[in-house]
Amino acid sequence: MMQAAEDETMQKATPITCLFVDIGGVLLTDGWGRESRKLAVARFKLDAAEMEDRHLIPWNTYQDGKFTLDDYLDRVIFYEERPFNRAASMLSRNG
Repeated sequence: MMQAAEDETMQKATPITCLFVDIGGVLLTDGWGRESRKLAVARFKLDAAEMEDRHLIPWNTYQDGKFTLDDYLDRVIFYEERPFNRAASMLSRNG
């Protein structure tokens, strides 16, 4: 009886015909790519060259799951006192 119900459910299921994946921001969007970092530099009046120097290794470590976002931000942005705080920087993403 249980097998019959499972068979009926499987017959009604729609087969998967397409699978979308994002390969490192190549297919969809690179959420924190050069252009996004450039906008952040302008918005928060950061030193662009210094940010780029500090970005690469922590970003790769973050993407590998060995850093949290807070770890990344601590090393790239908040390693010194800023005229804005972490909450203000996160809120600006939405406006």
